[in-house]
Amino acid sequence: MRIIFMGTPDFAVPALEALADAGHEIVAVYSQPPRPGGRRGRELTPTPVHKAAEARGFEVRTPASLRGEVEKAAFAALKADVAVVAAYGLILPQAVLDAPRHGCLNIHASILPRWRGAAPIQRAILAGDPTTGVTIMQMEKGLDTGPMLATLRTLIERKTAGELTEELAQKGAQLMVATLRDLAIHRPVTQPEDGATYASKIDKAEARIDFTRSAEAIERQVRAFMPAPGAFFEFEGERYKVLEAEIVAGAGNAGVTLDDGLSVACGTRALRITRIQRAGKPAMASGDLLRGKPVPAGTVLA
Repeated sequence: MRIIFMGTPDFAVPALEALADAGHEIVAVYSQPPRPGGRRGRELTPTPVHKAAEARGFEVRTPASLRGEVEKAAFAALKADVAVVAAYGLILPQAVLDAPRHGCLNIHASILPRWRGAAPIQRAILAGDPTTGVTIMQMEKGLDTGPMLATLRTLIERKTAGELTEELAQKGAQLMVATLRDLAIHRPVTQPEDGATYASKIDKAEARIDFTRSAEAIERQVRAFMPAPGAFFEFEGERYKVLEAEIVAGAGNAGVTLDDGLSVACGTRALRITRIQRAGKPAMASGDLLRGKPVPAGTVLA
């Protein structure tokens, strides 16, 4: 097929590479414009998809918007069979959705209609969902409301958002290749409204740990915000990111350490912090931190 690929972050790269490896013709790759980065933000840094596309010699387009008539016409002029979209990050006008012969197909990182929206992986972990997955969806004007062509499930278990993102990126790439291979037999199925939830964008304020919550909820918070923005608490005016933690038996005043090994009482049960990162410092095992900065039992963390 003649494919327009539209994606921006690392999550989208496996799909681009899988489609190319499957023999499809990638007529253009759309990605968000390069952003300031590098040393002191002085250099414009291309997105991961932009870099991957250039490495394979594909034409890359980086419009700030697709709403203009010139951009719509340029998109339509590619005469694509289908556009494949994976975490692109820009709104597609109706003219763009309608331009490819088979429309625009999206790789969405949840089992729709649960967790429509910007942060489905983090929200699924935070909610304690036992499973999640990927959905291939026909895009329409609504936010992740289009009919579904295929789904693939996976267990969440104790995976972090980073680990689950990598896994779903690979599964989404495989599922999209399989869907396009037999597109004629994949009949679109309308999403049920029953069970629909919205995965709102992550606010950095959500990353602050509130030890009055249950240990189970905080452990999910740690995994949902790993690697970014990182669940954190403050101690002696310094911010500490909690990178790994485990639920343990224990009780006490919420936020107070129960031993000298960073076991902290929560609203219910307790949490032992096993991997941590001080502001401006590398990540380390908690034991390494405690050898240089003891946190004795009875310490209050906020």
